[in-house]
Amino acid sequence: MKKRICSNCVMDESDSLIHFDENGICDHCNNYFKNIEPNWPFKNGKADDLYEIVKKIKKAKPKGSKYDCLMGISGGVDSSYMAYFAKEKLGLNPMLYHIDAGWNSDIAVSNIEKVCNTLKLDLNTEVINWKEMQDLQRSFFLAKVCHIDTPQDHAFMAGIYRYAVENGFKYILNGGNISTECIREPLEWHYHASDLIQLKDIHNKYGKVELKTFPQVSIFKYRLLYKYVYGIKQVRFLDYIDFDKKNAIKTLQDKFNWTPYKEKHYESRFTKFYEGFWMYEKFGFDIRKAHYSSLILTGQISRDEALQKLKQKPYSEEELKVDFKFVADKLNFSEKELKLLFEGENKSFKDYKNANSLIDKGAKIMRFLKLENKQFR
Repeated sequence: MKKRICSNCVMDESDSLIHFDENGICDHCNNYFKNIEPNWPFKNGKADDLYEIVKKIKKAKPKGSKYDCLMGISGGVDSSYMAYFAKEKLGLNPMLYHIDAGWNSDIAVSNIEKVCNTLKLDLNTEVINWKEMQDLQRSFFLAKVCHIDTPQDHAFMAGIYRYAVENGFKYILNGGNISTECIREPLEWHYHASDLIQLKDIHNKYGKVELKTFPQVSIFKYRLLYKYVYGIKQVRFLDYIDFDKKNAIKTLQDKFNWTPYKEKHYESRFTKFYEGFWMYEKFGFDIRKAHYSSLILTGQISRDEALQKLKQKPYSEEELKVDFKFVADKLNFSEKELKLLFEGENKSFKDYKNANSLIDKGAKIMRFLKLENKQFR
């Protein structure tokens, strides 16, 4: 049966909780118009607050450090442009931080190197213990859930906060932004990476290697302890400027000879496999619909253009053969074993212990206090 699609963006009924108004416009779009756009600093007259934030960052730099703040970098568009903007436009000197979870593409490594060298910024790379990472990722495959990228995402989040505490940083620059991410993927597509209860339950059921060094953080620590006890703040500078993805890519190419990716998040070979194949083919979730819909709402592409792009599969057959074997080999599965897992029963985050009810309550409080505007469902 054909899925109903929003008349304004390209989100459709593959999001099982989507609903439409009398004009056929989905709740994602209406949430953007009602809650996100009016609170977007770039559009609501608060863009100049950016410079006051910069003053606070410089004032709060760690004692004896030459770095003003900490910033994660992946080699993707958002974080690369953020590094450029922070250094060249705002005069900050961030310490760049990168988690190597074992899946960086050659392009990602090259992009990070070009940005760091050209801007003369220092980079600290934390390499995750591969045996632990491999075992945890195998566990998520064996659990047959959609959100197999949770181990990487959790490590990125836990690692940067741990580093901030250990080195006295009070500000973390985040490349996340309204311009390209105003629509959040539904939880059934992309469950909370911050849910340590679920991560541990899946690993306890299917894992064999003890997670001795793997970075871990609970919801309590992430949402409350780091913010209110350690006083660490995340800043999203890109929300204060006219951040246009195509223009950002052109700037990065011109200034750093930076190489673009086919889709958002494809700087990681694993994330490419997860988004372009696993969730797309096994679960029927096309994450590009959320990504393109964000760009439609912020005027960066047309709905017709997005619909045309969605007609093409994320993977070519030749690319998939190469990456399927690569992922299987790296995770110590035979190709037959990985194929059987792909063909096996689909499970969801609800089939394992989780903290979703607690996270949901926290999100509702945050929305009530107008500290969060995106939908979490």
